[in-house]
Amino acid sequence: MTYLGEGAALLTALCWSLNSVCFTVAGRRVGSAAVNIGRLLMAWVALVLVHLTLYGSAFPLQAGGVRLGWLGVSGLIGFALGDAVLFEAFVLLGARLAMLLMTLSPVFSALLAWLFLGQSLSLAKLAAMVVTLGGIAWVVWGDGDREAHPHLARGILLGVGGALGQSLGLVCSKFGLAGGFPPVSANLIRVTAGVAALLLYFAATGRLRPSLASLRDGRATAFIGLGAITGPVLGVVLSLIAIAKAPMGVAATLMSLSPILLLPVSHFVFKEKVGGHAVLGTLLALAGAASLFFV
Repeated sequence: MTYLGEGAALLTALCWSLNSVCFTVAGRRVGSAAVNIGRLLMAWVALVLVHLTLYGSAFPLQAGGVRLGWLGVSGLIGFALGDAVLFEAFVLLGARLAMLLMTLSPVFSALLAWLFLGQSLSLAKLAAMVVTLGGIAWVVWGDGDREAHPHLARGILLGVGGALGQSLGLVCSKFGLAGGFPPVSANLIRVTAGVAALLLYFAATGRLRPSLASLRDGRATAFIGLGAITGPVLGVVLSLIAIAKAPMGVAATLMSLSPILLLPVSHFVFKEKVGGHAVLGTLLALAGAASLFFV
């Protein structure tokens, strides 16, 4: 018995932990807008080269209109909108708290399935949601967090927006991957849609040139490049393999382990106060998110 999907999900959590740290450091130097456009441009170039090497073409034009539509919408929601607010949350809250708020993604996924797919929402699932929310609240409002994060309320709203964007993006990706479509091709379509949307928006608002000029900061650009490889390239491809090869609940649970991996990083790298309430609250939130898929 192989565990390709489960292994991919664990590696996804590791990649997302690393890229969240990279984008937090870079965002505090050049701003979240520059990080978002810079990492997508780098990821797009890398994915085009990978796709050309693996499949002999720079873009999967054979995907078909319906599949292109689902994956394009997924990229627009996940990369252009969801990640834009998530990166600002990284700047305001730090990697650990922002990624902890991303454990709301399974909660949103369950609610979306109830609203739009007609799936049941049992009392047990509602209880799991309450546990998840309770764990997050325990961490966010624990001792010392308010002093360390003066823009806590805004950061929380942005982090919640990032979790909602991920849920919507994953639902659309599931439809786009139907029939065994290659995850690398799917990710290239998603990133292309995200890049196109951001370029149009930044150009229309006059923010494109200043954002690109910020990439002259060599240290920030190095972190953005590393984050681009571990996030939109490796991390997202691994996440698509995970949801294609493993049960959705197992994959989503394993991919949500990033806050646990970030606890020591936050303490030793970012010098944040990580007390017992943070550890227990994080475990409680993850337990609630995981149980959503098994009750």
